[in-house]
Amino acid sequence: MTVTQDRPMTYSKMRGLVSFFSALLKGKKGHLTDFFHKLVISQHLYQHLDTQKILQRQRKLRKEKDAKSTVSSANTETSQMKPSDFDYLKVIGRGSFGKVLLAKHKKQGGYYAVKVLQKQMIVKRKEQRHVMVERNVLMKGLQHPFLVGLHFSFQTSNMLYFVLDYVNGGELFYHLQREGSFPEPRSAFYAAEMAMALGYLHSLDIVYRDLKPENILLDSGGHVMLTDFGLCKEGVAIGGIMHTFCGTPEYLAPEVLQGHPYSPTVDWWGLGAVLFEMLFGLPPFYNRIKAKMFENILHAPLQLHEGVSQAACSLLEGLLERDVSKRLGGSFDLVELQEHPFFASINWDDLLARKVTSPFIPKVTGPCDISHIDPEFTMQPVPASVNERCQVGGVSEAFPGFSFMNPVEYMATQIS
Repeated sequence: MTVTQDRPMTYSKMRGLVSFFSALLKGKKGHLTDFFHKLVISQHLYQHLDTQKILQRQRKLRKEKDAKSTVSSANTETSQMKPSDFDYLKVIGRGSFGKVLLAKHKKQGGYYAVKVLQKQMIVKRKEQRHVMVERNVLMKGLQHPFLVGLHFSFQTSNMLYFVLDYVNGGELFYHLQREGSFPEPRSAFYAAEMAMALGYLHSLDIVYRDLKPENILLDSGGHVMLTDFGLCKEGVAIGGIMHTFCGTPEYLAPEVLQGHPYSPTVDWWGLGAVLFEMLFGLPPFYNRIKAKMFENILHAPLQLHEGVSQAACSLLEGLLERDVSKRLGGSFDLVELQEHPFFASINWDDLLARKVTSPFIPKVTGPCDISHIDPEFTMQPVPASVNERCQVGGVSEAFPGFSFMNPVEYMATQIS
């Protein structure tokens, strides 16, 4: 695996919806008429197709589906990965339950980010559900260019292992710390890629809930990659509601702070908070004293500084709207953002295809270049415990069905 791997797109349905709702919002009745016209033509042609050909095609599709199901079954039930399959090179991150390590697969040679979690600590804090949600979200076929993907997951008696895309352009947080803030075009580029990732998750009825600079990585081409799906919530359609209090204080939407039911629009508030920080250097209602910051989020007026365009101010006001019914993205989700003047220069199809060159490209010499990763992590020794041998026992019963192997990776292991 190369660091700047192009990943297959599975976003065409979302793009179709975007085009449809864009036409609806603009009142382009002609587009709507064309849509129904094509639909009628498609149905008419289908009715006149040779019945035998239709049946043959259905049988072919069924065979393909059965073949994929067989591989998928092998993935989840007989994952053959184990800690000793990797050389662990550097610590590149740290979380509540363990560390993230740069690792190289011994046989295949690919570089990965391996997230190693301590089971005992997860069980002690009763966080099994969040870990399994992260695994489930990663397994939903998130083949999206701005989301970190899962290659393998496996467990030992004491540890859980997520083997993920390795992204070494650094955290957005790291670059913000170094530069203070970003120019408006660069901020718009990042915000647009984040919006597409969030819109895609929403199309799968998944709410991200934890957008913050620490969870936004840059790859070696300077493109955004969202990571850390532990706080995602599955099964929440547009218009659906949730009640759980979670997230990072600086980026929490007011309805979450107040304990009110909330919806996928919390992610658009989070995007507004991150965009504000990229433009001005601090989150919008920041205060060192958390109680005061919470008060600011709930009641303080939004202070927009000079030096940014009117379109940027308008977008921030729309995203950081306390009234959920008026918040940008509340009705038609991603489509509303794409129609905003702030993104007028963005070609969304080209952006999705990664054809738009990033305004900032990290200077990365290769997969072992860790110059954009915080030395706070890279100076730490690789813990010996990551090479624990696979064996039954420990608290594995708390994580049934955790193991997974990506179908492509599975076939590669069979060949090798």
